[in-house]
Amino acid sequence: MIDAERVRAVMHQIGPHVRRTPLIPSPRGGLLKLESLQPTGSFKVRGFFAAALAIEPARRARGLLTVSAGNAALACAYVARHLQVPCRVVMVDTAPMLKVNGVRALGAVTVLMPRERMLEWIAARAWESEPEVFIHPFADDVVMSGNATIALEILEESSSVERVLVPVGGGGLVCGIAEGFAALRPDVQVIGVQSDGYPLWPRALAAGGPVSLTPNTIADGTAAPFDPLMFERLRACVADWIVVPEEHVRAAVALLAMELKVVAEGAGALAFAAMNNDRPIENTVAILSGGNIDASRLVELLAG
Repeated sequence: MIDAERVRAVMHQIGPHVRRTPLIPSPRGGLLKLESLQPTGSFKVRGFFAAALAIEPARRARGLLTVSAGNAALACAYVARHLQVPCRVVMVDTAPMLKVNGVRALGAVTVLMPRERMLEWIAARAWESEPEVFIHPFADDVVMSGNATIALEILEESSSVERVLVPVGGGGLVCGIAEGFAALRPDVQVIGVQSDGYPLWPRALAAGGPVSLTPNTIADGTAAPFDPLMFERLRACVADWIVVPEEHVRAAVALLAMELKVVAEGAGALAFAAMNNDRPIENTVAILSGGNIDASRLVELLAG
């Protein structure tokens, strides 16, 4: 678990390198935390700066390595360039080209794999035989402490917050935020959100263990595999779950663009989509986790 002193220390450490993102009113009530405005278009830079800065400089000079559907890859590449070290990322070969090209533009080397091969690479912990220092995109305590700084920022701007809706992929974002609130304001309820096109964690928690699902969602950033390291942590720190119909996720991307002029990818729009349910939204914050969406997909969603 992350304590309050650690959250504040990490915020001090990464503060010069990340943006303090705005908390804005949502057209459905409640507030939106725009992590899409981070330097690489998602919250991931918080955790990757926290992790990279914690690595001893001589070891860090070997380079950074991660595995990602896209946003963690962008964050790792950005942090590596900022710290002037090499970077290589393993990415699923169906990752949006916007993200693949963005990683390459930042000077990192991309290694594209089919999803099944990438899952085998992860399961075998193949990074242990690689020369670079591996940063796990979500199952890493230091990465999660970086994500916990979102809780600190929310509390500094909205002391009346009662619940926070968080999109969930591997679980590092929601666990970091939940543990941050547990340390700073334990009465705040943190709710995990997934699409019905890939409701991995609600299904796994209901089943008591791993389940086999194939992603069928535009929220590619939430299509992470089951990780046993995250199972008990998610069970302990996430107060409840919302599964959003995929058509509502698609509509949310368009609504954010049309009404708020905010660009969100599928995963980024999940928590906003979850506001459209029968739960109270007063004093609720939805985390808009990322905005890296291909232009062609955005045009398609805007066209309905």
